[in-house]
Amino acid sequence: MSKLLLIDDEEGIRKVFSISLKSDGYDVATAASGQQGIDLFQQEFFPIVLTDIKMPGMDGIEVLRRVKEINPEVEVIVITGHGDMESAIQSLHLGASDFLTKPISNQLLSITLKRAEERLRTKKTLNKYANDLWNMVREQTEEIKRRYEFEDKLVQRSIDGIVATDKEGNIIIFNSAAEEMFGYTENEVKGTMNAGDFYPEGITQKISDVFAGKDRKASDIFVGDEASVIAKSGKAVPVRFSCAMLYEGDKPIGSVGFFQDIREIKRLEKELIKSERLAAIGQTIAGLAHGIKNILNGLKGGVYIVNTALKKGAAGWSEEDKIDYSNTSALPLQSRFLKRAADITAERERQQKKMKTGWDMVERNIHKVADFVMDLLTYSKEREPEYEKYNPNIIANEVCDLMESKAKECDVDLIRDVDREMGEIYLDPKGIHSCLLNLVSNAIDACIFDSDTQKQWHVKVRTRCEKKSCVAFEVIDNGCGMDEETQSKIFAEFFSTKGGRGTGLGLLVTQKIVNEHGGTMDVASQPGKGTVFTIRLPGKKV
Repeated sequence: MSKLLLIDDEEGIRKVFSISLKSDGYDVATAASGQQGIDLFQQEFFPIVLTDIKMPGMDGIEVLRRVKEINPEVEVIVITGHGDMESAIQSLHLGASDFLTKPISNQLLSITLKRAEERLRTKKTLNKYANDLWNMVREQTEEIKRRYEFEDKLVQRSIDGIVATDKEGNIIIFNSAAEEMFGYTENEVKGTMNAGDFYPEGITQKISDVFAGKDRKASDIFVGDEASVIAKSGKAVPVRFSCAMLYEGDKPIGSVGFFQDIREIKRLEKELIKSERLAAIGQTIAGLAHGIKNILNGLKGGVYIVNTALKKGAAGWSEEDKIDYSNTSALPLQSRFLKRAADITAERERQQKKMKTGWDMVERNIHKVADFVMDLLTYSKEREPEYEKYNPNIIANEVCDLMESKAKECDVDLIRDVDREMGEIYLDPKGIHSCLLNLVSNAIDACIFDSDTQKQWHVKVRTRCEKKSCVAFEVIDNGCGMDEETQSKIFAEFFSTKGGRGTGLGLLVTQKIVNEHGGTMDVASQPGKGTVFTIRLPGKKV
């Protein structure tokens, strides 16, 4: 019977799962908390651990970390609630083999556990092969030859890429999965390429230290984080990498690296993020309706002012204002007529001002509706950046030109600090222009909302080149700033620091466009001192 440890704080779930798993032939041990589960795991070996993520005290993420620290080979399957995809993705990054979303069917649970058992069997077989590899080469008997051919087929049919090297780092095994993953044939790499061409940065140095006797760990297994390996086509292939040293007796003779292709996992992550984004839009329709209602109230107010002005301006002259100049007795009324004319002229001028005020309100709110709808469409729709050759400094200067008048009106100094050495790179000018415009507008608003009126407010827009061909945009202000709680919410769905003046979509759209470029966006802020937003993009130089 396969041994399995089930950790869940809900007694009902433990009972139901235990009955189902025992009927499938598993030897099940249960724990009501994360700490209790770790205690059981330290007392007895369990090849498979099934744990809930949301638990009081030690949660499932911490359980995963502790289990992997004790034994990296254990298969850990996490259970998440509906909508908790962020925790599920985090668990995959930490080495979880799979995740299940409540409610869980017995069929799906059975399939997931079978996959875990298959991975355990594969790891066990591959580790055995790694330890026996040199012995197979040395022994020339027919029996060893037969075993070698069998295990060679096992390696070649592995779903993971396997790359084995000798002590000089020369590649001696490059299986079929590695060929498909990286686009090279085994003949192309043997004798011409080495471990450094495929192993993640830093692993080759660790292997060299082992051969030099500088670093001899008990396991001699290097488990790396996710990494990107450059294929023959020039494209980066995301992988999960691990490496084991090969020995003849106590003497290291080579290494073997295992590459798990996680391109499908990354694709699923994007799908999950997209689904979460669409779900968030659906869940916040009431909030959006409130924002639209506020804009419509502004439109109604503007229309009312315009209509009132039109009605009063149309009143014109009354019958009593008409004078018959052929009647000399009417001449004393001329002074009253002139005064009446002056009053009507002044009234018309007042109504014209009201009409202009009302029409300005209508125009502003129409622009708000248009911007709101475009932001919502941009956030909800998946798109690929439209790359073209462009100088980032041009985008920064264009945004500053657009915001110059608003900054002056608000008594804010708008400062430009562009890198003169910046050249053209491949990016989506419209998308990055939209990102930078939103950040600069927010920075000016942060100055307006600042309660310290003694400051000379400023907003600085900076561009610079960083190492590894990275291009950075910075928007720096000395406005009101944000506390840690606010910073943790600014990228949440439809959260706004502007109250009724904001929709909360601006930063979401900005972050989405930056992510579509493969870039990152960071924020650093202190209350009362200001904020720095930094966008970093891969510098695909021309």
